[in-house]
Amino acid sequence: MHRVGYLLQDGFQIMAVATQAVFEYANMVAGETFYQVENYSLAGNEVRSSLGLRVETRVPTARTQVDTWIVTGVGDPLSFPASDEEQAFLKKAAARARRVAAICTGGFVLAEAGLLEGRRATTHWYFAREMQKRFPDIQVEDDRIYIVDGPIWTSAGMTAGLDLALAIVEKDLGSDAMRSVAHKLVMYQRRSGGQSQHSEILDLSPKSDRIQNALNYARKNLSKELTVDELAESVNLSPRQFSRVFTEETGQSPAKAIEGLRLEAARLMIEQSRHPLEVIARETGFRDRRHMREVFMRGFGVPPQAIRRDVREAK
Repeated sequence: MHRVGYLLQDGFQIMAVATQAVFEYANMVAGETFYQVENYSLAGNEVRSSLGLRVETRVPTARTQVDTWIVTGVGDPLSFPASDEEQAFLKKAAARARRVAAICTGGFVLAEAGLLEGRRATTHWYFAREMQKRFPDIQVEDDRIYIVDGPIWTSAGMTAGLDLALAIVEKDLGSDAMRSVAHKLVMYQRRSGGQSQHSEILDLSPKSDRIQNALNYARKNLSKELTVDELAESVNLSPRQFSRVFTEETGQSPAKAIEGLRLEAARLMIEQSRHPLEVIARETGFRDRRHMREVFMRGFGVPPQAIRRDVREAK
């Protein structure tokens, strides 16, 4: 049996506790109680979430055996720093546990305890710069869903905790079990750790159905050239009218937006497939591998090979 201990503090985010469903369904898939999940706090008794929900917790003792500690985040980690007691506890707990994970701003608790020193880590994008400023010895990567650095796991904000929990299941029970859990949880896809916290479609946020439909058409046909004329025709607008409305609603030209979609799609294929880079470039509409590399350098500051290498090292 693998014991998972959630360390809660007042003001914790409910979304972090929702990740416990991943371990519940992993037990169903395994056909046994592989994971035993418990909620802990140093004070014990009831702990109140940021929304007011109260959760009963236990006080960990020197005899408490936990294989994986998961530290939950709070809404504002700058206003609720980890106490000296929490920091001391985590230092001892990390030495005994198989791994220690943090969801969302729970990464600040690990940082305050010194567990992220000299390591790669991520957190909610909104607080990433502040983490880097306060803890310069941490390599903060603000555009990652989750990061595994040895026995220390950190995730981005909110729903990224589900991806981290699924990755733990994959590590413990294998890819087939992980996919079965994700399917039972009705998750559209399980995101890899190297995937961006940001979505190009969400960033564009078009106001009208026509521009949204044009973007959907583009995403389904990235291997094609996708001229303005073709996009305009797909939503029954003239090219001139389409370009004007598109720019007004998204703040970008159609060409710039399509490049962003190609970049996002190519990155996802690199992370989740073993296709050669030449194939990925062709499938996502780049002229060739060299052109894709140029766009990656401009958009991410690293070549495609570096992203593929990071994903392989994280597994």
